[in-house]
Amino acid sequence: MNKKRVVVLGSTGTIGENTFRILQTLPDRFEVVGLAACTQTGRLAEQAALLGAKAVVTGSEQYRDDLARLAPAGVQVAAGTAAMAELASRPDVDIVVCAIVGTAGFQPVAEAIRHGKTIALASKEIMVMGGEWINALLKKYPAAKIVPVDSEHSAIFQCLTGRSEEEVAKLVLTASGGPFRQASLEEIRNATWEKAMQHPTWRMGAKVTIDSASMMNKALELVEARYLFRVKPEKLAVVIHPQSIVHSMVEMTDGALIAQLAPPDMRFAIQYALTFPERCNGNLPKLDWANLAPLTFEEPDHRKFPSLDFAEEALRTGGTLPTVMNAANEVAVEKFKHGEIAFPEIWSIVEKTMDAHDVRTQQDFAEIEAADREAREFAARLRG
Repeated sequence: MNKKRVVVLGSTGTIGENTFRILQTLPDRFEVVGLAACTQTGRLAEQAALLGAKAVVTGSEQYRDDLARLAPAGVQVAAGTAAMAELASRPDVDIVVCAIVGTAGFQPVAEAIRHGKTIALASKEIMVMGGEWINALLKKYPAAKIVPVDSEHSAIFQCLTGRSEEEVAKLVLTASGGPFRQASLEEIRNATWEKAMQHPTWRMGAKVTIDSASMMNKALELVEARYLFRVKPEKLAVVIHPQSIVHSMVEMTDGALIAQLAPPDMRFAIQYALTFPERCNGNLPKLDWANLAPLTFEEPDHRKFPSLDFAEEALRTGGTLPTVMNAANEVAVEKFKHGEIAFPEIWSIVEKTMDAHDVRTQQDFAEIEAADREAREFAARLRG
């Protein structure tokens, strides 16, 4: 068996660390060409030593010397977004895992597409902010492909395998409901950062955990699904599933539902993206059918979680509006983190920023960057 040659962008984050665990578990299947992260140079150097990486990249020039000092002997060291893009487009790379937060992943992903790579995509921002542009690029370079890493999109990707477009009636994304699923409006109004961080089923990074509490994560995932699977907005739906065992479902035209189930562990989706189209035993935990709790489903409450309404508007309008929704939310989450706004004001800032935006088409990355910058500047001036 020929080893797949892998680059991991964002290797020290939550997705990156889970990818690291898989690569350590399956050394006979993968060769690690390079790793990239932003500031955690010590951990990046440690990962490179343990995985035998040929190259490491830090996202910032200011950390280059530190990384060069810590990196194993003989490992190539570079810094900056352009260096990440170069790493992702190397001829000795088959798969690029993109788990970078924010716009920093755009250039590396674009170069990976231009060079025909398989992209295991965990960064929501890529398809939410620039799905139209990315899909146009994929059409131009058909050798490249994107395999989703988000558990919901991975589930849909798996359920769609071997299905024709005509067979599919609806893509149904499941949501845990987060820590405030059963909370009153009063409890949500008074929610603290600590309470919002208490996710009932998943262990994730802070930003994603807060997005789950506000259900902005599901708004972003709806937009991501629209562009990943090239479906019309009316073919997308969300259902609350508190146990997080059914990761998503596909409703067929004959009324049948096809679902993907697994324990709430990010490694399932990451491993499948790395081994696709094959499967293998990665010693991941299995469902205990004998002791499995009842699986329940319910409709989301739009009154408590207006995020889904924002997604519907972004999907209807398209262009740069999804970019703006994402940017405003990132600014609002930071404001909430630093105690500048109350939890519900996250939604208020997103709504006001979207309403104020002059929507344009996604002609190129410069247009996406401009919309992102404008939205951040506008949202930063708001107080909820």
